[in-house]
Amino acid sequence: MARLTARGLLPVFAFLTACTAPAQQPAAKPASAPAAAVPAKVAPVKAEPSKAEPAPVRAAPTRPAAPELWAVTRLRNVDYVSVRDIAQRFGLKPAWTKAEQRLTLSDARGVRFAFESNQNDFYFDGIRVFLGRPVLLHKDSVWVSLLDVMKTVAPLFRPVDHVAQLPAAAPRTIVVDPGHGGIDPGKENKRLGLNEKTLTLDVALRVRKILELRGWRVLMVRDKDVELSKDKKADLLMRDDFANRSQADLFLSIHFNSAERATGFETYALAPQFMLTTGNESGDDMTKVAFPGNRFDFANLLLGEQVHRAMLAGLKTPDRGLKRARLAVLRMLDCPGVLAECAFLSSDEEARRVATPEFRQQIAESLATGVQNYADALAALRAPLAPPVPAATKSR
Repeated sequence: MARLTARGLLPVFAFLTACTAPAQQPAAKPASAPAAAVPAKVAPVKAEPSKAEPAPVRAAPTRPAAPELWAVTRLRNVDYVSVRDIAQRFGLKPAWTKAEQRLTLSDARGVRFAFESNQNDFYFDGIRVFLGRPVLLHKDSVWVSLLDVMKTVAPLFRPVDHVAQLPAAAPRTIVVDPGHGGIDPGKENKRLGLNEKTLTLDVALRVRKILELRGWRVLMVRDKDVELSKDKKADLLMRDDFANRSQADLFLSIHFNSAERATGFETYALAPQFMLTTGNESGDDMTKVAFPGNRFDFANLLLGEQVHRAMLAGLKTPDRGLKRARLAVLRMLDCPGVLAECAFLSSDEEARRVATPEFRQQIAESLATGVQNYADALAALRAPLAPPVPAATKSR
């Protein structure tokens, strides 16, 4: 399979917008937290996008040499791995909870994974995670595509195996991107007089205050109701370009969603090269492209997981899943990044909660906690690799 780079395709892909909204959701009860007012400090970005084309990614292709690592079976013309082999590799106990349909993997902590045939998602330690391809029933097991195992299932369970591909330095500078702004209102609930651009800015300012109190350096893509460019394509490109020029360690884009009869939150990380994006069953021109952001596939996943877990714990709204997409604000990043869709403005009930300062503070605290948990997880993974301090140099 030919491996492409982002250089020649960037103008075509700039049309991709930041927000998406697949269906499916469970029900959940709301929670609340105290509000906090945050002053604006950082001037909005006025710079135009960088004229230089991004350099192609010089990394090994995403597709691994499968037979050397996992036993694979060709199903629907795609390499698949048995979930029973995943269980054996990680010392987990497989068990059917629905005969020949739902297979769980457990250890002393309880159920760690739950896979169900013909589904494009699974559950890992209680959070919903989406795959590129559906889980298939075959013989006495359910099967997950090899690429999903290598890029999602295995690194979620054993991130330490991929520590060499994670950032070496502790993240301290984060760029926070309040979605939309100015002439672009984003999603709207006209019945309640709410729009996305105002709400994302409010949440972003709250996130900034929380993270700054924790010692982070926080830069804002915008801190006022302004667009970065009158041209939507340029506006999107300027957001990750600002993060790159700022030499950010992390990028967090904040959004609100809209879809019929949908509620809850979802988190997006950049789809790895060759992986189908959530909701896309056939792929497109971008599927084979290695974007600059794909250099951080494992860090993107770890960041996405930690943000998603924090949102689930803090908001207690429906878990719509940790998803994969090639969003414009994530593709060209020179650092790990995620996009959070915090709630659905199309739901009057949920939009009324978003309209309250208390719920927006909950969102901000959850996002900030997820970012901090990522930094802590990264430090914990790196700790065993740190060389011991010679006795002669230890402080007395």
